[in-house]
Amino acid sequence: MKKSFQSTFSQTLSLNFFVLKARFEWLFLGHQKVLMKQTFLLLTAFFLVFSAHAQNQASPLNMENMLRSITSTKYPRNHLHPEILSSVANYIQTEFGKYTRRTELQDFEVNNQTYYNVIASFGPDTAERIIIGAHYDVCGNQQGADDNASGVVGLLELARMLKYQDLKYRIDLVAYSLEEPPYFRSENMGSFVHAKYLNENNIPVFGMISLEMIGFFKDGKNTQRYPLNFLKLFYGSRGNYITLVNKMVSGKFARKFTKKYKKTKSIRSKKFKAPQSLTGIDFSDHLNYWYFGFSALMITDTSFYRSPHYHQKTDTPETLDYVRMARVIDGVFQTLKRLNN
Repeated sequence: MKKSFQSTFSQTLSLNFFVLKARFEWLFLGHQKVLMKQTFLLLTAFFLVFSAHAQNQASPLNMENMLRSITSTKYPRNHLHPEILSSVANYIQTEFGKYTRRTELQDFEVNNQTYYNVIASFGPDTAERIIIGAHYDVCGNQQGADDNASGVVGLLELARMLKYQDLKYRIDLVAYSLEEPPYFRSENMGSFVHAKYLNENNIPVFGMISLEMIGFFKDGKNTQRYPLNFLKLFYGSRGNYITLVNKMVSGKFARKFTKKYKKTKSIRSKKFKAPQSLTGIDFSDHLNYWYFGFSALMITDTSFYRSPHYHQKTDTPETLDYVRMARVIDGVFQTLKRLNN
């Protein structure tokens, strides 16, 4: 009887031990699963927040990589090498195509050669348009990193950032050919061809922004010059800001964009408003939109008033500030969002 009781007691203890062990393992595994699920959810949330932040912010690394691709052609991107300009146009269209299906080449002929504007569209197809443009050709035999690969990669980065945006306006990003001499101020400029098309077809345009050299900055004293010396008293002697250039009668879009851009505080910025006759005010593609009566402005690092590399072989990728270049585009993107709200 004693042995039987001991045996039964031993079996009961053994059974209880296995039951407790099983319950412990079940609870432990269950707790692990809960922790794993919570960790997964937290990581997913972090990834989504990070992705959304990255989507809404320009990347200096992206911009540098794309700029180096554009500036590494075998021959300069000038009017004497239409085959090079065509290859760059194809590169730009391919990059645009990663973020929208609505891309096109606007072809035009000059001296029996075909050149192309590259267009990418976002937002409602029939809505009033905002044009953001930059030329991709260069003057002479140079890489043209700041002038104007910097503006072009600004367009490409904007395309990435605009992909998932709910827009009220139609935004057309346009990369132009033939801005530089010998075609500057002529009807052969790619931007003239585009602005003329909009005008002749009565296409509603809210306004236009020209991205013209946005990557050269200097923090030292006396690194910034002006068309009139006394302007240094108002704008300072340091080339550490981006300029929003307006003519005296700039129109509703230019006024609103400039005001909202400065409020983003993405980068130190200054408004410069002057008569169109002042040297440099109309030295880019926006001049053709002014000609056809559209409201337009230029965003620039002030070109030859700051950079010693303007139209020189020293205008190379190594001379640019990609962090501040990205902040310029952050400001454009944030302003576009505010205009579309």
